Amino acid sequence: MSKVFVIDSEKRPLDPIHSAQARQLLRNKKAAVFRRFPFTIIMKDLRPDSPVSPLRLKIDPGAENTGIALVNDATGEVVFAAELKHRGFAIRKALTSRTIRFS
Repeated sequence: MSKVFVIDSEKRPLDPIHSAQARQLLRNKKAAVFRRFPFTIIMKDLRPDSPVSPLRLKIDPGAENTGIALVNDATGEVVFAAELKHRGFAIRKALTSRTIRFS
């Protein structure tokens, strides 16, 4: 499950939160949508003393797809995951699968 990224009013990163908590903050007008992908909200108040957990970026390269994940170092929880499909491999595969018919 992906979590929602949060930044404070000065655009400093905060810990990611569950999507239900983000909906509640948006409904109560305590936050606003900053970016749609990856979904990020911006808090309307300052949070200078909020601790931030370190996140680690993990990449799993493959022939057709590359996996990307953000993992919380302290808990080992996956915060965000995505898959990147390679375009060059798809084009090569499409070109080689065509058959040329000669009369």
